[in-house]
Amino acid sequence: MASSIRRGREAWTWLLSLLLLAAWEVGSRQLRYSVSEEAKHGTFVGRIAQDLGLELAELVPRLFRVASKTHGDLLEVNLQNGILFVNSRIDREELCVRSAECSIHLEVIVDRPLQVFHVDVEVKDINDNPPVFPMTVKTIRFPESRLLNSRFPLEGASDADIGVNALLSYKLSSSEFFFLDIQTNDELSESLSLVLGKSLDREETAEVNLLLVATDGGKPELTGTVQILIKVLDVNDNEPTFAQSVYKVKLLENTANGTLVVKLNASDADEGSNSEIVYSLGSDVFSTIQTKFTIDPSSGEIRTMGKLDYEEAKSYEIQVTATDKGTPSMSGHCKISLKLVDINDNTPEVSITSLSLPISENASLGTVIALITVSDRDSGTNGHVTCSLTPHVPFKLVPTFKNYYSLVLDNSLDRESVSAYELVVTARDGGSPSLWATASLSVQVADVNDNAPTFAQPEYTVFVKENNPPGCHIFTVSAWDVDAQENALVSYSLVERRVGERALSSYVSVHAESGKVYALQPLDREELELLQFQVSARDGGVQSLSSNVTLQVFVLDENDNAPALLPPRAGTAAGAVSELVPWSVGAGYVVAKVRAVDADSGYNAWLSYELQLGTGSARIPFRVGLYTGEISTTRALDETDSPRHRLLVMVKDHGEPTLTATATVLVSLVESGQAPKASSRAWVGAAGSEATLVDVNVYLIIAICAVSSLLVLTVLLYTALRCSVPPTEGARVPGKPTLVCSSAVGSWSYSQQRRQRVCSGEDPPKTDLMAFSPSLSQGPDSTEERQLSESEYVGKEMSSSQPFILNLLVLWAYSTNSLLLSH
Repeated sequence: MASSIRRGREAWTWLLSLLLLAAWEVGSRQLRYSVSEEAKHGTFVGRIAQDLGLELAELVPRLFRVASKTHGDLLEVNLQNGILFVNSRIDREELCVRSAECSIHLEVIVDRPLQVFHVDVEVKDINDNPPVFPMTVKTIRFPESRLLNSRFPLEGASDADIGVNALLSYKLSSSEFFFLDIQTNDELSESLSLVLGKSLDREETAEVNLLLVATDGGKPELTGTVQILIKVLDVNDNEPTFAQSVYKVKLLENTANGTLVVKLNASDADEGSNSEIVYSLGSDVFSTIQTKFTIDPSSGEIRTMGKLDYEEAKSYEIQVTATDKGTPSMSGHCKISLKLVDINDNTPEVSITSLSLPISENASLGTVIALITVSDRDSGTNGHVTCSLTPHVPFKLVPTFKNYYSLVLDNSLDRESVSAYELVVTARDGGSPSLWATASLSVQVADVNDNAPTFAQPEYTVFVKENNPPGCHIFTVSAWDVDAQENALVSYSLVERRVGERALSSYVSVHAESGKVYALQPLDREELELLQFQVSARDGGVQSLSSNVTLQVFVLDENDNAPALLPPRAGTAAGAVSELVPWSVGAGYVVAKVRAVDADSGYNAWLSYELQLGTGSARIPFRVGLYTGEISTTRALDETDSPRHRLLVMVKDHGEPTLTATATVLVSLVESGQAPKASSRAWVGAAGSEATLVDVNVYLIIAICAVSSLLVLTVLLYTALRCSVPPTEGARVPGKPTLVCSSAVGSWSYSQQRRQRVCSGEDPPKTDLMAFSPSLSQGPDSTEERQLSESEYVGKEMSSSQPFILNLLVLWAYSTNSLLLSH
């Protein structure tokens, strides 16, 4: 018979499974299945992968997993076929006690990308629990004097199942004295009473044995029994009675220990000791009631003992017996129906079940970061929980299912502004006053390479003295990157280009890690005055970013070039110069002019001339101009002077240390008649002496004045045109000499300075920029000097952008003036 019952149960289980499987539906990303309790291991529940629209090949790569907050091992998914099956024994009574609804909630989590599905598996009840009485044998003492229809309450059986499986029916074994009376009260519970149907006679029947059978409504039916032993007593024929058979009481669940529940007052019609009543809890009450309540035997006061918890038990039924002191004693019975009222005494619970951290700062909006679950053990409004997030953060909570939330990205992230967020999730219930709980979550922002290295300024000016040692450190560039780790690792390199006909890398180099810039070879200001280049800073990101900075390296001049003597005339070599001087000349006669240039600039190219006097030459009648280099007589010559003089002129610059050069001038004194012949070997184009000027034709003088006036007018017109043209900037070609003036007394030198100079503001002897105003003396070199100055001046200042007619006019005036002067 047991095997047939088992087969019937299995058939019923499969039938329920098939019916429930056909009825499942999906709503708002939720699946519902059903399974009978006590199903065997491997029992089919549902094709969960197919119902969720997932491919079987995706289950393992996407980390398909099933999670349950409290019962994660009861059900499992076969990753090969996507079937949800029973993994271990499911006992509905253990899961949900006597709750009308019982289900296992599963969270199906799929990563890459993260998806969450909710599955409810309803656990169907089967009739696997028989009715149970509080005791197996119950003894009742019945006085023989009890009246007909006297009632004795019986404690009914309990069934752990629900629904029809817990619907009990009772049957009492046949007896001529007693029958069973069943009454249903308004609480949908049954009250059992043993009713006396025939008067008892202890001398005829001292004991009556009855069997009470409880049968549930399941299929197959299960039964429970209790043996009732009735002992017939004599004498005391009035039992205590209560004002009502059922007392209904309500208490708050936070009632303090010792609180009065109810005070009972039973009455007995007997007198004396037969009317003295003792109160006690029913002998067949459950142990949980005995630990929660106590009754005063004499007063009938029922008080709480221990703590009451609505979440543990919502109601209690307490059986009370009132027994008199008669012989034999008689007893009366009543029931206390106690209901607890829920209060808000449970704080919400917050748990974070899944995380996707850290989050990249370029993550798209709506990215799911975490899954959050909230719950509250209270009921009604006290158990209704709302969830909130720390304000002013780029995240938000999105409700997904009941008390489930997703933490998603709501605004764009920037790690350089905020690298981490400390989030606080607050769950608050609807009680009064409300209770709340928090959970902290640290969200780290992962860096992406979205910032290029940055220099403090876009351009740096560096000054380096020429003739530096090879490999010397001249400057350090430094850039920083606000990104993190390898994205902030900066390396430096030159932006290669050509400097003249050479590569930039032959002049300078930069250390890739430190940013130190080195000069690879000695720099020569006379060759290269300004070296301008760019250094690139690049980070170490996967897609690296870079930025450039410009370095302007100005090469500072050092006095590394000695003055160089120029030949006295074109086509001749520099060396000793021979000059013929008439005896008749007076003081101030210009004998010769020493010319020199210095390749340096500034004070290093500012030249001065000194006459070196030998032993016994204190009466030499010559001197040299300090800045002009003109050798002239200091007095009139006389017969005591030597006819030949060897003059040594030292040319020195103003650098530190001073560099010099020496020029030799051989002066021969001749008679006045010999001077023109001898001077014919002198510089071509020089002006004649004062005696020659006396014989010049008056018309020639007039012509010279006219041509000179025309030349001055031409120069003034050219200057006006030059002032009307806007200046243009341009770098001078390194190494090309530029004419600059060295003093106000008429001497000049060549240097490699730039065309535009800045005055230093010091006293006149320290001035780098001096006006050019040549003095045309009456000596033999003045005309040639004037020609040289004018040709250099015109050649340097005229540009191809000027009108062609103006150029022809200037050249014509210059040629005519030179021709007239030569005559």
